[in-house]
Order: sequence, then C-alpha cells, then structure tokens
Amino acid sequence: MKKIWPFTFYFLYFAAFASALPFFVLFYQSLGFNGAQIGLLTGVPPLITLFASPTWTSFADAKQRHKFVMGLGIVISAIAIICLPFFTGFTLVFIIIILFYIFISPVASLADSATMAMLGEERAMYGRIRLGGTIGFGLFAPIAGALVEDYGLKIGFWAFSAIMLVNFFISQRLSHGSHEVSTSNSISIRVLLTNRRWINFLFLAFLGGIGGFSAASYLFPYMAEMGANESTMGWALTIATLTEIPIFFFGNRLVRKFGAYGLLTLSLAMFGIRALLFAAVSVPLLVLVVQVFGGMIFPAMWAAGVSYADENAPAGLKSSAQGLFGAASFGVGAAFSGFISGLLLESIGGRGMFLVLGIIILVGLAIAEGIRRLFPEKSDLPQAAAFPSDK
Repeated sequence: MKKIWPFTFYFLYFAAFASALPFFVLFYQSLGFNGAQIGLLTGVPPLITLFASPTWTSFADAKQRHKFVMGLGIVISAIAIICLPFFTGFTLVFIIIILFYIFISPVASLADSATMAMLGEERAMYGRIRLGGTIGFGLFAPIAGALVEDYGLKIGFWAFSAIMLVNFFISQRLSHGSHEVSTSNSISIRVLLTNRRWINFLFLAFLGGIGGFSAASYLFPYMAEMGANESTMGWALTIATLTEIPIFFFGNRLVRKFGAYGLLTLSLAMFGIRALLFAAVSVPLLVLVVQVFGGMIFPAMWAAGVSYADENAPAGLKSSAQGLFGAASFGVGAAFSGFISGLLLESIGGRGMFLVLGIIILVGLAIAEGIRRLFPEKSDLPQAAAFPSDK
C-alpha cells in the first residue's frame, strides 16, 4: 500500500502538467507578446527554481516540514494558474508566472525524496513508481489537446488547477521518513556546491534541463509553424509519453547496467541528437516519428539524476540534494533554454532553434567529459559525505 500513494501522486501531478505546461507559449503568443517577452516569460521563471527549490527543500529538511511545504506549493500554484487566463498584460502575467514557479519548484523534488524514503531497500524500483507520472501525462495530453482545441486555452489551465487541488490530499499521505538532520557546519549545501564531482553533476543536469525544457515549451510552437493543430500536438505528447513507459519500468536495470552517471551522460547525448532530428524534419508526421525515439530520453535522464543525487547526498540532505538537481535542470537549464529559445524562435524559426540547442548540448557534454577525464577528481568531502565512484 505504501507504493500506491507516490504512484498516484505522480499520476495526478503530471496529468495536471499535461493540461497546461505545453500550452504556455501558445498562450503568450495569443496575447501578442513578442519574442523577447516570451523569452523572459519562459527564461526568468525557471531561474526562480534555482533559488526557490533548494531554499524550500532545505527548509523542509531543517524543520522537518516536508508535507507543509508540498501542500503549500500545490495550493498556491493551483490558485495562480486559475487566475492566469484573466490577465492579458505582460506585467501581470509575468507576476503570476513568477508566483507559480516560486511555489511549485520544490514539489517534485520532495515527492522524489519521499518516494525514495518509502521504498527503503527497494529504491532501485523508483522508476516503476515514477511511471505513474508517465501514464498520467500520456492519458491527459490528448484529452487536453482536444479540450483546448474546442474550448480554448483557459480550459487547460483550469484543468491543471482542479487536478492539483485533488493531488493536495494525496501529497499528505506521502511519508518522508525520519531524516537525520545534519548539524555539522562542514556538511551542508555549500559543500555540495564546492565539490568538483557535484559541480560536474549539476552542469550535466543543466544540459538535461536544456534538452527537456526546450521540447516541453517550444515543440508546440514549432509544430504550429508546420501547420499542426492542437489535437496533433496532443498526440505528439502522447507518443512521447507512451515510449517513456518501458524506460521507467526497467529503469532499475538501466541504472545497474550503465550506472547512474553513465546513464545520465548517455541520455544527454540522446537529447542533443533528438534536437538535431527536430531541426531536420519539416512536417508534423515526422515530428511524431522523432517523438517515438525522443520519449525514451527524459525518463532515463531523470531516473539517473535522482539515483545519483540520492546515492551521493550526505546524511540529512536527501531532499536538499534532489532540490539542487531540480534547480540545475529545470532552474538554470530551463532558464537558459527559455531565454535563448524565445529569441531564436522569432529570429530563425523552430528548425534553427533546435539546431542551435542540439549543438549546445553535445558540445557542452563533450567539454564536461573531457575535463572529467583529463583532471580526475578525488572526493574532497568529509568521510561521512564521501561519494562513490562515478563508474
């Protein structure tokens, strides 16, 4: 029974996001915002995640208030998105989106840490629990696409809020375990942020955020350039989501085979290749074909990142470590992607945008791996927080 609550939480959480997140850029375009404004709306808010997610998760770890932080984030973010369709000016929309990101930022990280705690010795089965999110997203993506096509963008936002409010009650059934609170001044988030191995890991998470966020936010506008309707866009998400299922289900085997770090780097290489493939296609049908391949990448990257962060987190900082991973990927990485993608989409179109992003991901990965191999690091943390090998 302990597994049904996190599974249900992920199902509803990602069903909600399928109803709203892919339509944000289309909403901004419907209001007549230009490329620079859209770049700010998609680039600045994730920067909030960079600070908000570690701040909230550190507070939850220090005060043992994990359920409170999760519940507050869910309720406030739901209220913010309910209000979003009623605003048309750039400043008010920007404020609502900032508020949304401030409060939603720690929710997924806290769910991940709770899931790992509830699984106990079965932590390798995380992917099968997280599969609930894949199923929820896959089921609701075509429904949301059809509803938005018939009733407008506001119905997707209201669906998000309704689902998230239901999920509030599920979040209160999650158990975060008895966390050992670290009292040592030397074992803190600052130690992680100055450790070479963690710096490398967070840079890779940053690249993963570029790969994941660019498709999540800008695939629909690119498909709109090709003449695709909202239903076709919904099916693009469904296809990608269905192909996530085997990866999450067998995620424990993939982590054992490649190691968390190895699976992470492999996923990043595939993100870069997927972006180049998006740049190469010219009709919606071929986008759907790429989605068959592309949907396998995110679950591998996320399972690898969550596993690596959990394995390498010092005592008392499990939620904080997940918060840092989320901040680097969907904070800094998403912010960078949002800033540059909005400008690129307006100046050189969707095809050129994905070409540039694909090159950035692959070159960044090559540089990170080159530095790691040329200058192998030794753990410079106290023994209690020493990291296992990347291999």
